[in-house]
Amino acid sequence: MQHRRSPEPYRGKRLLDLLIAIPAVVVLSPVFAIISIAIALRLNRPILFRQVRPGKDGKPFTMVKFRTMRDAHDQHGRLLPDAERITPLGQFLRSTSLDELPELINVLKGEMSIVGPRPLLMHYLDLYTPQQARRHEVRPGITGWAQVHGRNALTWDERFRQDVWYVEHASLLLDLRIIALTVWKILKREGVNEPGMATMSEFTGSVRHPE
Repeated sequence: MQHRRSPEPYRGKRLLDLLIAIPAVVVLSPVFAIISIAIALRLNRPILFRQVRPGKDGKPFTMVKFRTMRDAHDQHGRLLPDAERITPLGQFLRSTSLDELPELINVLKGEMSIVGPRPLLMHYLDLYTPQQARRHEVRPGITGWAQVHGRNALTWDERFRQDVWYVEHASLLLDLRIIALTVWKILKREGVNEPGMATMSEFTGSVRHPE
């Protein structure tokens, strides 16, 4: 995917990110410490999960989250399925979205936004349709329009439609609405996992119908 610069979706979006992220990091620093200690005791190190993800215009960056899974392998040295590696602590962190807190650092660095399409995996870039690829016209977010409309319970096509809708309609009022809805969804713990799965299934590409 070629990295082309695209403009901010609206004036003041970066300012909103900083106005939320800076106080959040300060206020939540005790929570960061408690979670870090809990992970160190239950899962050992590393405390943080780091992975390269595509950012705005597809530019790679290293996303950080709290670690939620054990590095457990089968007898052939292959990682066990997510459902077998996730721990009770990890499930709690995911259901409350506390595992996402370190992404505030990505926001401060300008790699992510508070609101935007979730950053997915690098190898998905070659699988997107041109319309789906529009999700990278804005910075990826900690939360987004798809997250408050089903999160991991959505199918991939539904999720991408929600992402592109956000790109086309992004505004300050919409971002504030998404943030408020996110708080409500977290309290209700809705849509954390795809039904019957510990995490979202792998995206293998959309069915492309002949024209």
